[in-house]
Amino acid sequence: MMFKSILIPIDLNHEETWTEALPLAVSMARESGAALHVTSVVPDFGSAIVQSYFPADFETKALERAESELEKIVAEAVPADLKCQLHLEHGSIRKHIMDQVRATGADLIIMAAHAPDQFREILVGSHADWIVRHAPVSVFVLRSPAP
Repeated sequence: MMFKSILIPIDLNHEETWTEALPLAVSMARESGAALHVTSVVPDFGSAIVQSYFPADFETKALERAESELEKIVAEAVPADLKCQLHLEHGSIRKHIMDQVRATGADLIIMAAHAPDQFREILVGSHADWIVRHAPVSVFVLRSPAP
């Protein structure tokens, strides 16, 4: 199957999302002649009460740091001759991944999933699981080994 546009969400806090999944996305993009869209989402605070405990410029600095990290990762992992766009978002991870699917015309999502953690999944659920169930396009999930 050939793809025109591949979206790969990476979590800057979990290295396996780019050390394992990004090379696969690069390979599949090259094989298909697809554009590669690398996205990362810096979550928001979720509530004003939580935000009040952080310095006023915390989100701005977090976004600047995330942008720098994302650029470095892509510069090291994506060959210069491959068509690649970076997308840094702020807010809801799930919403922004779905927004990027539509905005980029992605016809495939490649993402890493962390090893299951029952406690975490009870509290917040799995982003990969949610994306698989709600994405309007195919999703390739690369499962990270259990610790």
